[in-house]
Amino acid sequence: MNQATQSTDLPLQLLGGISPAEFMRKYWQKKPCIIRNAIPNFKPLLSRQALFALSQNQDVESRLIVSNGDKWTLAHGPMTAKQIPSIKKPNWTLLVQGVDLHHQAVNELKNQFRFAPDARLDDLMISYATDGGGVGPHFDSYDVFLLQAHGTRRWRIGKQKDGTLQANVPLRILSNFKAEQTFDLTPGDMLYLPPRYAHDGVAIGECMTYSIGFKVPKQVDLGRELLLRYADAVDDDNMQDDDSRNPIKVKPEVLYRDAQQEATPMPAQIPPALHEFAQQAIAKAMADPHALARHLGEHLSEPKSNVWFDAPDDAVKLARKRGVKLALQSQMLFDARHIFLNGSSWRAAGKDAKLMQKLANQRYLDSFDLNKASNDAINLLQDWLEQGWIVNAS
Repeated sequence: MNQATQSTDLPLQLLGGISPAEFMRKYWQKKPCIIRNAIPNFKPLLSRQALFALSQNQDVESRLIVSNGDKWTLAHGPMTAKQIPSIKKPNWTLLVQGVDLHHQAVNELKNQFRFAPDARLDDLMISYATDGGGVGPHFDSYDVFLLQAHGTRRWRIGKQKDGTLQANVPLRILSNFKAEQTFDLTPGDMLYLPPRYAHDGVAIGECMTYSIGFKVPKQVDLGRELLLRYADAVDDDNMQDDDSRNPIKVKPEVLYRDAQQEATPMPAQIPPALHEFAQQAIAKAMADPHALARHLGEHLSEPKSNVWFDAPDDAVKLARKRGVKLALQSQMLFDARHIFLNGSSWRAAGKDAKLMQKLANQRYLDSFDLNKASNDAINLLQDWLEQGWIVNAS
């Protein structure tokens, strides 16, 4: 059964034998949790060579960090084969972001953490390091699960208030880090850290760590994005779609009028009527009670700038007998009135809404589901298939 459809009250080996509900109550955004043998007999899902090759892909975010005493160097990908140091050389780390978007097994691993909302779950990063490699003691602004995949990494952690950073280094490294606890993680072990919990991970020999990170929107950034979407919606409302026999009509613009304006001895003063006109403009933009939900869902489901979808080269038909699944890169969300997929939204109600919510939660629909779908739902799924947002199940 898909992780998202399981009861949140059932114990999980992944969480050390406690349920997701208990984990969220006790640890989430509150305190660290060390989980020994979270995934028994775990082995890397990508070989070292495959990870190095992925870092050379221009559509993949990667970073190479090398330390030499107090000196640090940082290079951004895509990497070249010559840039990647010898594995015999100590003190370097390769970070490859968003591996779940390019590898099925890694995507399935990330999906085991869907007991937290998809709107918060971000991506899975793989860190490869040679002996002594790391990125220095630092804070993260987000929740993270650190799963050891190969070798051993020593984690030192501490609840630290001093956020002073080292000067003249290309990384955000804490100057006065003081560890309170130390853990050596071996394959299958996992450490959860809430936001802004200081930590420093150093490889003991060659090692590979998988980081499952979560989005933490900044209120000011979210507010700015939503206001921009409100403004775009106002522009769209000024265009009125007509049928195919007529061109698009432009609605008459509402212009400020001040026929009663008197001559003023204080020309620098903003007229009260203009202030009221501005208030009316804002009120009109936000008059739709469902606009905020629509803008929020579209924003939260928007793919990252380096995400591309592979649309089929030839015509492809929805395979009802096999079912469909979301593409690895697709982000699908919903609320009480809408379905959101990759930055777009649709109104949905009744059986079709439940069907699309099932696709969002499970990330697949089987043949039984498709046979119950309405023609409108099938047509929409066909459109998504042609855009590469969903794929026929094999």
